[in-house]
Amino acid sequence: MSMAEPFTFSVDLAVVESLGINLYSNAAAVLSELVANAWDADANKVSIDWSDNGDEIRIEDDGVGMTREELNERYLTVAYKKRDREGKISPRHNRPFMGRKGIGKLSVFSLAGEVEVYSAKGGESNGFRIKLNELKQSIAEKKRYHPSPVEIPEDFPAEGTRIVLRQLNRKRTGVSVTALRRRIARRFDVLGYAGDDPARFVIEIDGRPVTYADREDLKRLEYIWQLGIDEIAASDTPNAKRRWVIADNVVDSSRGWKLEGWFGTVRKPDELNDPEDVQESLRNIIILARRRPIQEGILDQLDFNKIFGSYVTGQIRAEFLDLDDGSDDIATSDRQRLIEDDERVKLLVAKLREFFNSAAQQWSDERPKQKFLELTDRYPVVREWVEGRPDSQRTAAQKLISTVAALQLDDEEQRPQLYKSSILAFERMALDATTQELEKFADGLYAVDILPLLANARSYEDALYVQILRSRLEAIEKLEHMINKDELEKVLQKHLFENMWLLDPSWEGATGDADMEIGLSRIRKGILFSKSEEENQKQGRIDIQYRTAAGVHMIVELKKYGRKTTVDELREQGAKYHEALSEVIRKRGEVVKNISLVFVLGQEPDAGYLGDRDLADVIERQLEHINGRVLYYDELLATAQKRYKDYRDKKSDTTKLDALLRVLDGED
Repeated sequence: MSMAEPFTFSVDLAVVESLGINLYSNAAAVLSELVANAWDADANKVSIDWSDNGDEIRIEDDGVGMTREELNERYLTVAYKKRDREGKISPRHNRPFMGRKGIGKLSVFSLAGEVEVYSAKGGESNGFRIKLNELKQSIAEKKRYHPSPVEIPEDFPAEGTRIVLRQLNRKRTGVSVTALRRRIARRFDVLGYAGDDPARFVIEIDGRPVTYADREDLKRLEYIWQLGIDEIAASDTPNAKRRWVIADNVVDSSRGWKLEGWFGTVRKPDELNDPEDVQESLRNIIILARRRPIQEGILDQLDFNKIFGSYVTGQIRAEFLDLDDGSDDIATSDRQRLIEDDERVKLLVAKLREFFNSAAQQWSDERPKQKFLELTDRYPVVREWVEGRPDSQRTAAQKLISTVAALQLDDEEQRPQLYKSSILAFERMALDATTQELEKFADGLYAVDILPLLANARSYEDALYVQILRSRLEAIEKLEHMINKDELEKVLQKHLFENMWLLDPSWEGATGDADMEIGLSRIRKGILFSKSEEENQKQGRIDIQYRTAAGVHMIVELKKYGRKTTVDELREQGAKYHEALSEVIRKRGEVVKNISLVFVLGQEPDAGYLGDRDLADVIERQLEHINGRVLYYDELLATAQKRYKDYRDKKSDTTKLDALLRVLDGED
């Protein structure tokens, strides 16, 4: 072989940059171009030697190879039209050519600063080296670039092609072997050949064939939809709960256009993320034509259930997108997307939208059922609750619980409380539904028909009351803990004002009034109060709080547990509170009435010498004109504990619903 400039590379620098260096963002896309070349060369095997920490990548195939003339004419000519020059299919295995544009060879420069190419055919072997910096310099100087001839390695076979990449771009080659195998497995529909098939095509990475076992997306599928036929072996989708075959996969029957392949959903969206491969998510649909990608990430073009879309992955074949009938080439240079206004793309998008909308409905119906079955393993009491519903309610109850089971939560620990809230809400709604059913019996059905409904209604009321009692016991226990610890006044105050029934059973559901609070605040800062808020706090007083319940205007002041006070002080303070609240009520155009003042103390107030008078009587008379009274922390606690003692002593007799709620609260 003559060593005098046997190779010539003619290309503009802008082409190298736009179609080579800057076109591809990851190694898998580049290697896909080289694998496609091996397919077109009728190879039975293409091997990729890839080392995470190595200094070179080697890609070698056992295809037909190229002569020196063919290397110049085909490999070193940018935009070589393979299908125009060589026909539509390969000569040995009759494979439809994957290559079309003739620019894939430039992709290697996005990974490497130095590329060596060796090829052998018909007893002739040739090799050359391209250095990217030299190529750029020659182009900048408007000179023809001649790759340097290199000696053929002794281990090079008699037929085939080897490409060696050096001076690697670590940002783009910094992916693990495992991640690379997954990417390549997703990008080629060539994994189904039998080992003894003469036309087989095997992709090896570091000596191991890429197989369906590398299809991590298949392993993670919970539900799968296949187009036209059932082609994915069940063994390749070990976690699939259900499989569907979509029979109507035709896009245009008159032209024989159809879609094949599959798409599916995973159990949780984060299963589509790969910790070993942060650059690529499985959350996309790869569209293939001629067994290689022609569009990646088409989901954004589809208008369908976005929640469903966050669980979806897939690989769909659409051969009509890359035809040899003279139709336009609609793939972009990087084969990442398609020209959207083309008729074929519009038909593709419309059909996929139809598939996905239908599948989203099936998924929404099926997934809750599956989650309900899984739920019973962890919370069998929930299943028992559903099964214990009357026949007329069981289906609705199961649907409710299934929906909660299927919700995607950031914190799984929240799910028991969601079950609890849903069950209680269902019980309340069921009580209303019972009332409606009773109205249907108003025309005079027999008692035997009505009594079961009454019994159910009573059981619902009892169950809900038990839940109220449980929440009140928790409030009582918290109050006891706060008092024993001499809790910070504001914290204790907040607890009491969230549980007004602790002060008076008739104040269940007492609420605040923002406008009233503002009015009181303005007056409090005026002449009625001579001391500032800061001074009041220093003396141990807590700012007053306003609440209203059943038409009663209440002002409650909590004193620190150990704070000493006098009856005179309470009378004076109470009068100011009463006057301030009365003024606000008058300004609102309302009649001044039903004002109640409550002081909560830890210690009895000093009333001076009582003689034969009782302290409680003295306090009552002194505060009578402002409808005031004094309560004590210890009495509040004792009264509350006594009021609910029966429930505390009879926990073993709680209802089935209470037992269920305990389990969901993690108590049993």
